[in-house]
Amino acid sequence: MRLRFLLALLAAAAFLLSACTGPSAQEEIYDHLEKAVTLEDAFREQQQPLVELENKEQELYNQIIELSMNEFDQIKKLSQEAAGLVEDRREKLELEKESIEAAKEEFDKIEPLIGDLEEDTEVKKKAEAMYEKMQERYEAYQELYNSYDEALTLDTELYEMMQKEDLKEEDLQKQIDSINQTYTKVIEANEKFNQYTEEYNDLKKEFYQASDLDVEYEEDNKEENSGDSESNES
Repeated sequence: MRLRFLLALLAAAAFLLSACTGPSAQEEIYDHLEKAVTLEDAFREQQQPLVELENKEQELYNQIIELSMNEFDQIKKLSQEAAGLVEDRREKLELEKESIEAAKEEFDKIEPLIGDLEEDTEVKKKAEAMYEKMQERYEAYQELYNSYDEALTLDTELYEMMQKEDLKEEDLQKQIDSINQTYTKVIEANEKFNQYTEEYNDLKKEFYQASDLDVEYEEDNKEENSGDSESNES
């Protein structure tokens, strides 16, 4: 069963600063926000390679389940290849996580700057709402990461099981069911992550507007990258 999910991306903006004075708190916040977008470039860059690895792994899985136990040597060979692809996927996942964590570290620098904004103003309210939403987004990503990491572990276990000649059908089916359930969690976590990303992008624009920053959005909606998370089933 193929489980398709889309990863929403942060929107980038270009800021035109014409004043000669030092940067205001709003301008400093802008700088950190857009640096955070740039730091997520590596996150975005992993999407297509992940899709390709997932597709290759799915092809191997499909070949394996078409073989009989009389072809066990081939089953073992293909299972080892598939397990290698799972490890490649894990490497991409870790690169994603590193990118997200670096972006969060940059983003969190705005917290003291929000405290410098004038109280009870629309600017401060928007900044606080934006900050809270991004924290929710990071929590959603951690949930997504944990679910995907769990799925990869189960995938690895599956291919190890397939290399055993005495594998029982009921044990195989139980493992496949666990994999399917875990990828369902991946889908749900990803949907939440996408929702928070879109809501954050909207709040960021509202903050820029409330701050009267001369911001031009080069791309209102960056192209979404799809990642196909596969769930193996008989």
